[in-house]
Amino acid sequence: WTATQGLNSLNDNSKNFVGFNPAAYSAMVKDASRTPLFEQAIIHRLQQSPSNSVVVLDLGTGPFALFAVVAAQHGAQKVYAIEANPQAAELAQQRVQSLGYGDVIEIITGFSTDITLPQKVDVCIAEIVGSVASEEGAYATLADAAQRLVKEPQKSSSWIPNRLQTYAAPASYTLHNLLTPPAFDWTKLDGEPVRFNCRDQGLQLLADPVLVEDIEIATVLDTAPSSGRGKLTTKKDLVFEIDPQRVQENTIALEKEIGQAARYLKKPEVQQYARQTASSVTGLALWPRLVLDDTTVVNSRTFPTGQHQKSHWQTVLPIMTPEPIAVVPGQSQIKVALEVSWPTSVTQPPTYKMEGKVIA
Repeated sequence: WTATQGLNSLNDNSKNFVGFNPAAYSAMVKDASRTPLFEQAIIHRLQQSPSNSVVVLDLGTGPFALFAVVAAQHGAQKVYAIEANPQAAELAQQRVQSLGYGDVIEIITGFSTDITLPQKVDVCIAEIVGSVASEEGAYATLADAAQRLVKEPQKSSSWIPNRLQTYAAPASYTLHNLLTPPAFDWTKLDGEPVRFNCRDQGLQLLADPVLVEDIEIATVLDTAPSSGRGKLTTKKDLVFEIDPQRVQENTIALEKEIGQAARYLKKPEVQQYARQTASSVTGLALWPRLVLDDTTVVNSRTFPTGQHQKSHWQTVLPIMTPEPIAVVPGQSQIKVALEVSWPTSVTQPPTYKMEGKVIA
């Protein structure tokens, strides 16, 4: 699937770049597991330099120019705040002016890859991280910023966050078990993944998570294709052991979840579906983790176990089989071949491919 499948697009005429509606922007701002930690990291970085000496770039500033304002409030000399969405950029401009930071913060509309700044920046804030970390075009955007816009791109202190990660684990899914063919044909999704609230108990992990994407921004130029028009493709072979304790705990959680979601089922049927779901695999779930600096990390699910928690980011689950496949706790292995391609053009969406098999 491509990164933009099933998501809002920035431009209705183009499906190549992820866009956001007002509700999504509001959810980001209100995310207590994200926003305060970004503010903390920005303030900490600015405190490492003399006041009024740091030039900041805020990529994807959004309608609230939230992190640009934080930088201005805590002594940034200048903040260039770039936003590709014209409506969001206009709202950001209004907010900056209303707060009295018009002389410090400059709102610029467009893709950063098309913009040349009058000077290079000391710090780049880039909350352009999707529910699969790379899906908002972060690799292409940051490689360009490292090459043209940031003074010392090889230093991790030049970036907030300085590392973008995606974790993954095999997962079971209630509806995949409740709605089997011919009631529903899951192949009609044609690769487009299902996206879950990170607190949704209808999705349960079967094994310990593993790291599948790891973009260390200070070294991004070391991996970027020289042509600027290519793509970086990475392949991983993953092996997961089905965890008996997880399956046992998942059965209890799923019995409660199915009982509430399918009230038409009798208790023995609920228990049967809970056991069946807990011991089956639907696909490989993915979610992001952001390393902001040496001491501050943003998790969308708990780390390292991958348990549910509140987050505006979603858990992404491609349905990898028409019907759930049964697994045996403590005996079955799940092997997945994962291929991820990050284009160096921001207008070309990343692509993801995975194939898996269950081994008894």
